[in-house]
This record gives sequence, structure tokens and C-alpha cells, in this order.
Amino acid sequence: MSKYIFVTGGVVSSLGKGAAGAALAALLEARGLKVTMLKLDPYINVDPGTMSPFQHGEVFVTADGAETDLDLGHYERFISTRMTKRNNFTTGLVYQTVIEKERRGDYLGRTVQVIPHVTDEIKRRIRIGADDADVALVEIGGTVGDIESQPFLEAIRQMAVEEGRGNTLFMHLTLVPYLPSAGEMKTKPTQHSVRELRAIGIQPDVLLCRADRPIPEDHRAKIALFSNLTEKAVISAIDTDSIYRLPLLFHAQGLDDLVLQDLGLQAPAPDLGVWQQIIQALENPQGEVVIALVGKYVGLTESYKSLAEALLHAGLRARRKVRFLYVDAEDIETQGTAMLRQADAVLVPGGFGGRGTEGKITAIRYARENQVPYLGICLGMQLAVVEFARHCAGLNNANSSELDPETPDPVITLMTEWSDPEGHTAYREEGGNLGGTMRLGEQECTLQPDTLVARAYAQTAIYERHRHRFEFNNRYREPLAAAGLQYTGFSADGALVEVVELAGHPWFLGCQFHPEFTSNPRQGHPLFDAFMKAAVAQRERQA
Repeated sequence: MSKYIFVTGGVVSSLGKGAAGAALAALLEARGLKVTMLKLDPYINVDPGTMSPFQHGEVFVTADGAETDLDLGHYERFISTRMTKRNNFTTGLVYQTVIEKERRGDYLGRTVQVIPHVTDEIKRRIRIGADDADVALVEIGGTVGDIESQPFLEAIRQMAVEEGRGNTLFMHLTLVPYLPSAGEMKTKPTQHSVRELRAIGIQPDVLLCRADRPIPEDHRAKIALFSNLTEKAVISAIDTDSIYRLPLLFHAQGLDDLVLQDLGLQAPAPDLGVWQQIIQALENPQGEVVIALVGKYVGLTESYKSLAEALLHAGLRARRKVRFLYVDAEDIETQGTAMLRQADAVLVPGGFGGRGTEGKITAIRYARENQVPYLGICLGMQLAVVEFARHCAGLNNANSSELDPETPDPVITLMTEWSDPEGHTAYREEGGNLGGTMRLGEQECTLQPDTLVARAYAQTAIYERHRHRFEFNNRYREPLAAAGLQYTGFSADGALVEVVELAGHPWFLGCQFHPEFTSNPRQGHPLFDAFMKAAVAQRERQA
């Protein structure tokens, strides 16, 4: 039988429930327990696949092709368990399932209500997601008091009754703000948050108190008193320069011991050597490297969360402090590439839509012509092909049909545009339903030997995750190859170009897949390690 830790939040959103829960999960895994994590999102979207990165941040893709909340990326970076479509569900998906059951007559004519039918569906999904795990950490999105979160909170309240004391634990993350004008920390927001939680029948067992400084002992005692907790159950979640410090910080305060005691679990002391090594590398860099990330969501770091973390992981392994130069692609369109001169390498990430793409193409041309290491991911690979076609193969008006449906040379297209013209026409005439229509999830890729990408992976068969609709147009394979474009990775059946490189360039690579989704601070990722090595070499050449 799985044990459950329910993670809730109060006062304000974005306190870091995902990172905090993942850090606790890492501690439990380090003690030999099999751990999994779930994220319950209260919005009515079926999944975040069609949501704007401005509002939601990145979409994390699991190996089985689910488009999920970015917190699942935190989960995979902290623990070894791979997330699946079972590990994230939304209010929209729950209601969709309940309505489908009602339409089929599964409820035998009964009136369908939030309680019990919606809450029963939530509990069913939680238990499926927790299957085979010793401990399942279940994060409830939003904050206590949100109308949208109420069915989820009611469901976990019911589960605590059904599973029994000793099989469930409630961990509540809240804010303890410091008011400069008063010169002191305030515990009242936390008191109100706990009161709100208790009003719906949930008594927290552990409080994680987020603060920008250590919480004084008398404040911890006050919080414990008003929350009906012992002082050891009030844990300080202080701001830190790296989320990878959290397992060590929580262990030092006895959080994992407290959780094991409350859940009645026996486990050996944790082996935290890997986390100590990560922090040692973080604190002792042997130099700096500057990576220019050219995108259109550069003001919001959550939009490229997995990508930034993957680069940081590579920096840790190379013992380099990574400094990000976030460049708005539209600024390049108006101001040119002078801002890129301080970069040791250039990266263009994935994305959708036409805004800023000409600036990205200009940045790619700068990297190609100036021998600056370049990594293009998904759209970044596609635009590298467009740039090469325009400026090296004489196809001056080449483009992606996503960006210009009337381009005379669509070097990037929907696969149906070059393999099935009638299917392509039908897609566009029907409006092209955006939800769940992409090539998603883990796919096999075959690498050509003795290439940049094969040397990076040290093998010729890899598995990486995808999230895209548009592909390299095979009708242009021969003319672009004749101009010097190298195809160094293909889908397992050889039908799709997955990786492109340039001969004569120190390090220039575009991949259709998203390697950032499988990077973690313990093992890093071979492609980012190779890219970082090239960036370091570039910096040393320029020194």
C-alpha cells in the first residue's frame, strides 16, 4: 500500500511547492524508498499544451508523450522515477472524464455532482498515479482558498479518512514575509493560511515556511502554537541561490526523519553524497561561460525552465559558472547582432509562431559566419535549415510553411505537405486542431557515426523526447546537402531528419528533439555537455 504526502500552498502562488516537494522526494529516495510524484492542476484546460508560455511557463513533455506542467520537470530532475501521463491531471481532464462517463450512462441515471463523482474521479487518478510506489507526493496547484482548488482539497481530505492515519501526511507551504518598514517578520499570513486549511477539514502535519531569511525561534514557536504543531514540524524554507541545496537544507532540519516517523516507515540514513558534490561544484567554479539564449519569451525564465536547468547542469559538470544572456529575438531584428559579441555560444530554443523568427535567423547566421558554437533545438534546428537554405544554397525566399504558407521553397513543412498533399490540404481546411496533434514523446533516433552528435552521445542509437508538428522537407535533402548541410541523425525508419550539422564549423548542431527534458544535475546530458565544452573552448580562444 502506498503512503501519501499531500503538498498544499497558501498565501500566494509561486512559493515553490514543486521544488520543495521534489527535494523531500529526493531525500526519501536517498533512503532507499521508491517514490513518485503527482501534480494536480486546478485550471479547466485539459492539459497545458495550448497555453501561452507567458501565462504558464514551459510545457514539459513526458516519455509517453503527455504535455504536462513544468513542475514535472522538477520532479524528474530530483528523483529517478520517470513521469508519465498519470502524474499530471487537470480540472478540465477530470470533468471531461466525468462527462464522458455520464454520457455513456455509467452513473445509471444518478444526478452527477462534484461530491462524490468529481472527487471520486480525482481520488481514482491519484491512486493510479501512486501505484507501486512506497510514497507518493501529491502537489495541489494553486493556493488554499482558491475556488478552483476546492474539489482537489476535498478529495485529499476524503483520502486521509479512507487511507487511515499513518498512511497520509499533509505538508503545507506558506509565506512568512519580512516587512522592512516594521523591521520584523510577520507570522499572521501563515496563521490565516493554516486556519483556511483547517476550516475545510485538513490539519497540516508539517509546515514549510518560505522566507528570505532565517525564522527566529520565537516566531517558529508562535507558528507551531497557532497551527497545533510541534516546533520540529515547522521547517524553514529559506531563499537559496540554487534549488539543489534544498535536500541538504531540509535534511539538516530533520524533515525526512519527521515524515518517516509520521508515516510509520523504516529506512536507513540517506546517502546525500551526490547532492553534496553538486553543491561543491556550484560553489567552486573554475571560470565563467556566457550562453546567449535567443528567444521570444526571454523576460520570463519559467518559459525556458528545463533548458536553463540543462545548461546549468552542463556548467556544473564543466566547473563553469553559466551566465545567461537572454536576447529578445525582436531586438536583433531592430538592433542587429552586436549584443551577441559577448556570448561564447548561441542557442535558439523551440517555439511556435512567427514573432521574432527573423531575429533568430539573423542570430543563427551570426553564429555560422563567426564560427561561434551553436545549438538549435526544435524550431532552432528548423530555422538553422532556413538560414542555410537562404544564404548558402541560393534559395533566397526559403522558409517554413508554418511561418510563410506561400513560400516558394518550404524547406520545413508539415510532413503531409511532402508525403501526402491531400492530407495537408485537409489539415488546413479543417483548421488544424492544435490540441494533441503533434509528434510527442520519446522516439528513437539513429545517429551517423563519426559526427558531432554521435561523439557527444558516444553511441549511434538514442531516445529523445519530441514536441513538434513541422519537419525537414525531404524534397530538399539533395540540394541542401550539395551546399554543405550534413544530416547526422534520422528517425528509426530513416524517414525524418532529426539532426543537422555543418562541415567546417567548430560546433554547429540542430536537433529536432528536446534534450533538455532528460537532463538532471546528477548525470547532466551528453549533448549539453558537448555544447558546453565547445563554449568553453570558444571562450579560451577569445581570451
